[in-house]
Amino acid sequence: MGHRFQEIAFTDTVKSVQEQLGSRRGYSRREGGDFDFNNALGPREAAFIANRDSFYMASVSETGWPYVQHRGGPAGFVRVLDERTIGFADFSGNRQYVSVGNLMTDDRVSLFFMDYPNQTRLKLLGRARFVASDETAMLEKLAPADYKARVERGLLITVEAFDWNCPQHITPRFTAEQVEDAITPLRARIAKLEAQLQKEPSAS
Repeated sequence: MGHRFQEIAFTDTVKSVQEQLGSRRGYSRREGGDFDFNNALGPREAAFIANRDSFYMASVSETGWPYVQHRGGPAGFVRVLDERTIGFADFSGNRQYVSVGNLMTDDRVSLFFMDYPNQTRLKLLGRARFVASDETAMLEKLAPADYKARVERGLLITVEAFDWNCPQHITPRFTAEQVEDAITPLRARIAKLEAQLQKEPSAS
């Protein structure tokens, strides 16, 4: 019992390395106890996921190789259905279907949700399942409105654990929309100043 993400991610070998490099004592304080935590999404995690327009998902192949895939869409395309379940519509892409094939033999996934401007990331471990074609109500719930992309399938992920990562070494990056929002007031200010200059008489 204890910090669920650590219970899964911190194997005996990982703990041995932590011991050698001096971080084991700090992490061990969050282990044990009478109940699990970091295994059910709270309001902070739900809001963070709902504001993302992309994430990275790792799966494991039959040969043991990890595979990382980027998934994107409109902000909020990943739905938080309850404290233990998230889901998203899987849009048509390059049709390699590596993640799809991997999930047919191993349902474990690891997700990274990134907020580059605020240098924040949320790590999530879970188990994925495909939404069947006859689950029309769920597919409709997962499909974003007014987004021009073909939905090939839906994925539901049962949350096993999550962890917030430190902000170190996350380079701030901004979307075109975020940049536009930031410079719009500057453009308005420049336009106002230019108009004032045009009204002023020129020096002779």
